[in-house]
Amino acid sequence: MNITENLTYRKIFRFWGPLALTWLMMAAEQPFLVSVIARLDDAKFNLAAFGIAFAFALIVEAPVIMLMSASTALVTDRHSYRKMKRFTDILNISVVLAQLILIIPPIFNFIVLDLMGVPQNVAHLTYIALILLILWPPAIGYRRFYQGILIRNNLTRRVTYGTLVRLFMITLAGFGLYLTGIEGAYVGAATLSIAVFAEAIASWLMARETVRRIIQEGDLPVHAASGNNSGEKIGYRFIARFYTPLALTSLLSLGVNPFVTFFLGRSQMAIESLAVLPVVNSLVFIFRSMGLSYQEVLIALVGDRKQNYPLLRNFAVFLGSAVTLLVGIIAFTPLAEIWFVKVSGLTTDLADLAYLPLKLLILLPALSVLLSFQRSTLVVAGKTRPISIATGIELVTILVVLLICVASFNMIGVIAAAIAYVIGKSASNLYLTPRQLATVRKWRFG
Repeated sequence: MNITENLTYRKIFRFWGPLALTWLMMAAEQPFLVSVIARLDDAKFNLAAFGIAFAFALIVEAPVIMLMSASTALVTDRHSYRKMKRFTDILNISVVLAQLILIIPPIFNFIVLDLMGVPQNVAHLTYIALILLILWPPAIGYRRFYQGILIRNNLTRRVTYGTLVRLFMITLAGFGLYLTGIEGAYVGAATLSIAVFAEAIASWLMARETVRRIIQEGDLPVHAASGNNSGEKIGYRFIARFYTPLALTSLLSLGVNPFVTFFLGRSQMAIESLAVLPVVNSLVFIFRSMGLSYQEVLIALVGDRKQNYPLLRNFAVFLGSAVTLLVGIIAFTPLAEIWFVKVSGLTTDLADLAYLPLKLLILLPALSVLLSFQRSTLVVAGKTRPISIATGIELVTILVVLLICVASFNMIGVIAAAIAYVIGKSASNLYLTPRQLATVRKWRFG
């Protein structure tokens, strides 16, 4: 049965639900790890080191982030599977080499100590944490590749099962390493690597049957394969043209984290801001994950004739409204104190620093829903270049706002970062809006 036929809101929810649950579980791992680190010795320094190491690991991981969208859109037959699999192999080898270069001591010291001005004790913790995160980017790459295949074939529940494996390993490894008494930054990094590696293996195992069927069914005609209307056979050149803007989008999007860290290191209350920002971001990410999980939904469900676009648009509007309401309930009620102090384990002083940034970030989850919806519309249309341009605009806007807030107004770093994130995301949305609307008009009127 083709799920794109006779689509209803109920069907959209049933398709999206497992993906949303998957992202929610991934979002929950950060607060869990932060709460573990916050309860170990030298919590402030270890939280700062883990935040810096995680920011760098995200940059290294960036090129593989969009493999899920790419495999959802492109892998439909034996030929496209084999091409995308080899492309994934090359990409994963590249990110491992990039992280190995990053941990060469002179390069690491130049970036972290000289450029960023991170204190020596925090830099040492960061260095070891980065070494422990070496397996994390390629594991992310492979699991997202296989998850895209599962999503394309309406097997979203298996994506959730894989994340349950990850969550189980996060809990098991996190508590196990906590009991060893090692530094909190090491606990966080090692736990992430172990858990994601286990999830990658689980995703591969659950996708094997689908992959076997794809290979046995052979190749589709060129025009039918992967929605390719250009008449071009799916090859490395086609994949590179399609994927490069998406990879650049992730690189720019995640690359902002070290720049933010750089400004925070030179802001008022630098160490406190470096310690608090990961905690605030991890809470907001729980609600942002609702939007991030929606990107593959439109790609998979919009239909060959784009007939399901209105339903998917209305669902996105409801989703954006819901996440704004939910994060607002926490930000403006005593629930914020419960989360930061009781759940995350922050001291009272650090928790006091977290309340205002959380309130400033209240619109970020809704903006993320909008951005995912805009991106997925353009991916379906094969217009991936504007997506990377929009992310570049977001990055530049964030850096300019941070420069103004920190250098000109001497703001507390974490507050400046919250303002910059919201303004930057809004600028990205504004750039994509007319391009998305033009694409939709073309769908309607040809």
